[in-house]
Amino acid sequence: MKLNAPKQIIFIISLVIAVIGLLAGLGVLAIPLAAFWIMAIAYVVLAAGCLMKGL
Repeated sequence: MKLNAPKQIIFIISLVIAVIGLLAGLGVLAIPLAAFWIMAIAYVVLAAGCLMKGL
């Protein structure tokens, strides 16, 4: 399996999702129990950008 660097837009999208998860984990946003799942989604988006060619 060959890994590719994700495009800049995929990286920014995953970064924004991760920041939302971080804010939720710190209690700034009103969804503290979902912080883990939000961070997991950010990781999956970034991993998909590395695994799929063209993303």
